[in-house]
Amino acid sequence: MKPVALLIAPLALLAACSPQPQAEPAVTASDAWCRPAAAGAPAVGCYVTLASAADDRLVSVESPAGQRVEIHTMSMDGGVMRMRELPDGLPLPAGETTALKPGAEHLMLMGPTGALDEGGELPLTLTFEKAPPATVTAQIRSAPHGMAH
Repeated sequence: MKPVALLIAPLALLAACSPQPQAEPAVTASDAWCRPAAAGAPAVGCYVTLASAADDRLVSVESPAGQRVEIHTMSMDGGVMRMRELPDGLPLPAGETTALKPGAEHLMLMGPTGALDEGGELPLTLTFEKAPPATVTAQIRSAPHGMAH
């Protein structure tokens, strides 16, 4: 019986020391909303709050409500607010909440396919570098008072 015990102990030790499977990366999205826009508007701002347990990156966004969705940032340059696309996406640091909001990082729904009426909603599919894609429903609503784009 002794040889069996000697064989089992190393196997138990090996199993205890083996790397455990890691949980699949996940990003949670909340408070998704877009500004209202008349039919024919060239673009409209959309916003969402993202939280990631592990380092990740928002790499693209799609919506059937527009021709494309771009990930943008805003910055001040010589007293002028400038908006530019982030072609490499937006970093999502582990354990932090990243709020895409007016006057900061945000989404631009380019070429809306129709009017975006207050009280309506539209889907946004968020694609991440590591986490699986997530589709959120964005409410169409006006920005709170004092929040510029």
